[in-house]
Amino acid sequence: MSHALVSNPPAERRGAVSALRDYLSMLKLRVVALLVLTAVGAMFPAARGWPTLSAVVGVALGGTLAAGGAESINAWFDRDIDRVMSRTSRRPLPSGRIPPWHALVMGLTLNLLAFAVLALLANVLAAVLALVGTAIYVLVYTMWLKRLTPQNIVIGGASGAMPPLVGWAAAAGHLDLTALALFLVVFFWTPPHFWALAQILKRDYADARVPMMPVVQGDRTARRQSVVYAILAVAASLVPYLTHHEGAFYLVGAVVLGAILIGFCLVNLGGQRTRQLWVFSMAYLGLLFTLLALGSFLL
Repeated sequence: MSHALVSNPPAERRGAVSALRDYLSMLKLRVVALLVLTAVGAMFPAARGWPTLSAVVGVALGGTLAAGGAESINAWFDRDIDRVMSRTSRRPLPSGRIPPWHALVMGLTLNLLAFAVLALLANVLAAVLALVGTAIYVLVYTMWLKRLTPQNIVIGGASGAMPPLVGWAAAAGHLDLTALALFLVVFFWTPPHFWALAQILKRDYADARVPMMPVVQGDRTARRQSVVYAILAVAASLVPYLTHHEGAFYLVGAVVLGAILIGFCLVNLGGQRTRQLWVFSMAYLGLLFTLLALGSFLL
């Protein structure tokens, strides 16, 4: 058989595929997937069962567009930092594979589309909350706090805590105490998660002069505060049971997951299991909001 029949794809095709991968990489879809899960998971207790299909599609699609667009704008603004950090220096913008203005235009366009999708398939309140999340992430965290204070991720973490509010608003049409508690779960979860990553990448952040807590005030301070924030996140996670949106099934799961999260933070006080804490913290959030959805049917 001729080798021509099994030849590699043309260079133009390989180039187009690589370019597509570069553009998609700026959206950080793996991170976005976790945020969207918290939004969709919150819809079930809000609806006290099955939310409408259009609302679920709207939140899943609109949430992906909004969060991915915010990440694209972040990539545009932070390309100077990304160029310095070894972990990010090969990304499309710092390496020069994509013009910076492409990322900015893509991010703004995706957020406009996100607003339209959420407004049409869910409601205007959900659409507005999604844009507020993007605004906090871009304007408050990325452009202001990230390079200014070690509290950057604490305050800016409000952006990542918006998806549960988006999902709740999409399903219920309003916000209440339980929705606020789910916001606080993600808000309090953020410091232990990102400070664990900052401990792992401490040299990178120091080289880029980003004042993450472990860089500015040391690992010990970050680890101690992580324990406090983890306890607060777990406490907030129990509110859906207290407000009768969830039953014993959710309560038991939330307590078990919370105990493991706090346990990892306590072990990390001695400088151990930092990477495991970072990995489990992602699993914690995903599993908790999965329990939230399942528990709505097991009251």
